[in-house]
Amino acid sequence: MAQLENIEAIEKRLWKSADTLRANSELASNEYFLPVMGLIFLRHAYSRFLSVKDEIVATLPSRGGKTRELTKEDFSKKSAIYLKPEAQFDYLIALTDADNRAEAIIHAMESIEADYTNLRNQLPKQEYNNIPNDVLGMLLRTLNPEELKKATGDIFGRIYEYFLTQFADQGAHDGGEFFTPVSLVQLLVNVIEPDHGKIFDPACGSGGMFVQSAHFMERHAQDPHELTFYGHEKNRVTTRLAKMNLAVHGLEGNVEGGEGAITYYNDPHEGLFGTVDYVMANPPFNVDEVDADKIKGDKRRLPFGLPGVNKNKKVSNANYLWIQYFYSYLNDTGRAGFVMSSQASSAGRDEAKVREQLVKTGHVDIMVDIRGNFFYTRTVPCQLWFLNKNKPAHLKDKVLMLDARNVYRKVTRKIYDFSPEQQQNLTAVVWLYRGEGERFVELVQQYIDKSIFEARSCEQSEALAREPIPDFITQLEKLSQAFQPFMNKLEQDGVSVEPYVDFLNAKGSVEGGWSAFQILTNELQKWWNEYEYNDAASLLDFIDKDACLKDLAEQSRNLIKEIDLAYKLATRVIELAEANDAKDSELWDNTLLNGRGRSNLKKTADEARKLAVEQLKQVRYFYKQAHWLLSRFPEGKLCDVEGLVKLVDIKAIEAADWSLTPGRYVGVAPEEVDEDFDFEETLRDIHIELQGLNTEAAELAEKIARNFEELGV
Repeated sequence: MAQLENIEAIEKRLWKSADTLRANSELASNEYFLPVMGLIFLRHAYSRFLSVKDEIVATLPSRGGKTRELTKEDFSKKSAIYLKPEAQFDYLIALTDADNRAEAIIHAMESIEADYTNLRNQLPKQEYNNIPNDVLGMLLRTLNPEELKKATGDIFGRIYEYFLTQFADQGAHDGGEFFTPVSLVQLLVNVIEPDHGKIFDPACGSGGMFVQSAHFMERHAQDPHELTFYGHEKNRVTTRLAKMNLAVHGLEGNVEGGEGAITYYNDPHEGLFGTVDYVMANPPFNVDEVDADKIKGDKRRLPFGLPGVNKNKKVSNANYLWIQYFYSYLNDTGRAGFVMSSQASSAGRDEAKVREQLVKTGHVDIMVDIRGNFFYTRTVPCQLWFLNKNKPAHLKDKVLMLDARNVYRKVTRKIYDFSPEQQQNLTAVVWLYRGEGERFVELVQQYIDKSIFEARSCEQSEALAREPIPDFITQLEKLSQAFQPFMNKLEQDGVSVEPYVDFLNAKGSVEGGWSAFQILTNELQKWWNEYEYNDAASLLDFIDKDACLKDLAEQSRNLIKEIDLAYKLATRVIELAEANDAKDSELWDNTLLNGRGRSNLKKTADEARKLAVEQLKQVRYFYKQAHWLLSRFPEGKLCDVEGLVKLVDIKAIEAADWSLTPGRYVGVAPEEVDEDFDFEETLRDIHIELQGLNTEAAELAEKIARNFEELGV
């Protein structure tokens, strides 16, 4: 957790620095984003290059004491890009203001393009001539922070995706349409589970579907090179981003761009028709300018016909053009997962006729409702559609309706996403639909394992290299010893020291609560190790019966309250002392209690409190994930859950005018009592809201001032 937060902090700092430099270059966001992405591409390519270089060198054959030179092929086998010396990031960093950095960067890009034909004429080059030499130097150094030089894993891949996200949030390119939120792409991937063959995205944007498919393979210990990627993208700049995105992750794909890649009118991958294993896409929503005369004869890709034509001979809405394209490219066992406007699932007239034909094929598999605010530049809700041409016979006449509008977490005031556990839980519902109950059980087991692990980590956390609860108790003892002399004197003088007495009682409650927590943790660990819990019923007993995981989760919640109270009372003791002139007394060490740095007992106690509380929250968090699944599916089998999921047959869909809107079938979720009101989390949400409003206010004030300047006022 701490490492993840550190990475997130680095991402934000890099973005802030890079965006500050943009202001100094007098470039607009849409002029600046491609050169920045190009440099991050170089930095990430260099990171991957270094990570495999030593391993490659160790295996190179040598003759007469001489080892042959490194080649492109050596690195391709390791999903990395070969970089000549002049394209390595350290070389660019070492350049001085006397050197022409733009020329050096252009040369670096050209050397890569010379080795990789799929990147030829795709990397940014001449754009660097528009950025001042000193600004380029600062930008290079900004993207090369010390803490990342020895980083492991796909850190720069994450940073690359983070910058794509931020540029999308700024509307740096076509209103942000080129970027589909990672959260939605991951859910698409989790459901269709691409593990072989051809993946096609006829509206591929920056290639996020391809990258997440490769990540899925890696998470399941499979080789992502088993996948072959094909894409269309009409915008040539975005096509370049897609090819860079693939390359930076060690992947290759056939992405066609430009006017010839407008899917409505052209098919640059015509040979793919009917052969694709997986289609994934986020097409533009509700397009109404497609020329009907140009496409009306395309019966192969539009097997269910045109979805309505208006008086201007334009297709009224292109949503059902896209849906038919996705369907028609699939082979006989293919699966598709795509994002679609919420309007499409219940659209009437000619669109409803197309939808009826599609449903009657038996290949509509799953529909998922997503609430608004998941996109960076749109607040509209959407839906995820899943098609499967290889559905089992017993599911042919059924569609899984899943309403995920109540499942989300708040990232900023305007942006929501899914947590990793929310992703897993929604995917687990799909597993039950597919009869894969063992995967459901395994996930619940993982949550229970994690909850007990986090409980044990309250005593000794390897991740934090700390002892969260013992550390806090030690801080309480230090405070108690520091308070005692002056509090004894106040009491002798007849002054009420009730806050001090309350503090001592609270300190005792923390110690007693911690002891009980340890005992139950050890008992649960013992039972979890000794007995088998291999079905939903036994797992439910373990988490929700007597002396169970629920009790541990509740103890963690109670211990959090006791810890917070003890610290709060400690601050009241300090206030009492200061109100009675403690600073002038030899019995009160003000430097120790309120000094600077690590000598400040109040500050170190608060830091220990935060760590202890955060660790305890994890115990209940993972219990709640297990409880969320088992309370809804207590038998480990798919069942209707009000407001969440319903398996609907075609007769019911026909009776509802062929609507595929999940909310129409699943009903309204019962209101849940929030037993875990989290004051700090609520404050965090308020802070996020306020921060967003302040940012918008500052941007508006800047825009107004700029307009006045232009008017000469």
